[in-house]
Amino acid sequence: MALSSCYCHSHISSLKVGRSMQASHLFTLPATERRSIYALRGANADVFGQKVSKMGRALQSEWSFVGGSKVFLQPKVARIGSYGKGFSLSASWLTSTQIASHAFTIGTAAVLPFYTLMVVAPKAELTKKTMESNIPYVALGILYAYLLYLAWTPDTLRMMFASKYWLPELPGIAKMFSSEMTLASAWVHLLAVDLFAARQVFHDGLKNEIETRHSVSLCLLFCPIGILTHVITKVLTKRGDNMK
Repeated sequence: MALSSCYCHSHISSLKVGRSMQASHLFTLPATERRSIYALRGANADVFGQKVSKMGRALQSEWSFVGGSKVFLQPKVARIGSYGKGFSLSASWLTSTQIASHAFTIGTAAVLPFYTLMVVAPKAELTKKTMESNIPYVALGILYAYLLYLAWTPDTLRMMFASKYWLPELPGIAKMFSSEMTLASAWVHLLAVDLFAARQVFHDGLKNEIETRHSVSLCLLFCPIGILTHVITKVLTKRGDNMK
């Protein structure tokens, strides 16, 4: 908002000489006008809930021998800033909820191509070479370590080993997983372990010529069941081969 103020001592216009107003000119003004100028010079404001620092201002006057002087208040553009901790209008850090949400989505999307290859084209050379790589486990391990670092608190160990025998207890684990960051780290942990188990099932199926598509698919969300179905499939396949 542009502010302007004009104080005229005369309505007669004549040759004017522009110059910066000296402090002594303020004392020649009426008391009410001086108070208005002082109030404007020290004004602060709030814009959209953010503190506005002292607004820059430039006081100028025009003086003539006949008409007296005119005083103009020409404010500069206000600088908007925030004195809140860790906040800036130009940039801001992601909240813990946003980090946890992004990590959850990225981790889930990262493992899907590997499951797709093992299910759609299990015998393709591309699938075999891809599943021999350790890059996905390194990436998931780094992401998990980062989330674990963000989720770690001084009370984490106490909640994990709450009993007098230093064993985990369900109430402590439930309280620990009430944090979204902890849940995200646990999800990435499961994704890495499930993918590793699915790869083991896949390799064992190739080695023994056993169908693994159903077992690999179950490993994505129900890893123990996927391993169980692979064991059952392996036993039934060998029994069928012996009966031939």
